[in-house]
Amino acid sequence: MYYIQRDADGRIIQVELTPFRGMTQQHDASTPEIDEWLRQRETREATLTQLRQSDLEMVRVLEDLIEVLMSKGVISITDLPPAAQAKLTNRAQARRSLSGLEGLIADEDEGLI
Repeated sequence: MYYIQRDADGRIIQVELTPFRGMTQQHDASTPEIDEWLRQRETREATLTQLRQSDLEMVRVLEDLIEVLMSKGVISITDLPPAAQAKLTNRAQARRSLSGLEGLIADEDEGLI
């Protein structure tokens, strides 16, 4: 069963497999229109997931860029807003502490073999 909500122009704006508040109709079987809407929703969700992942990757790119600019004397950490300074400092400290643990983790892994 497909539960559907349509907008004022009759376009599908939501399709669910269970009843929900605001639904305006239901169908026992899928239709080409429902299939297309579900396909588009899946594409949107995949794109959003891809963007979220690239956001995480871009954070590291920006951190590296800021570090390069600071090392070349182009900017200073004090040029950044206090909140950005704190975030960069916290992330740098976290990375340093993780790099100190890498040897311990590798040693444990070798003991498991």
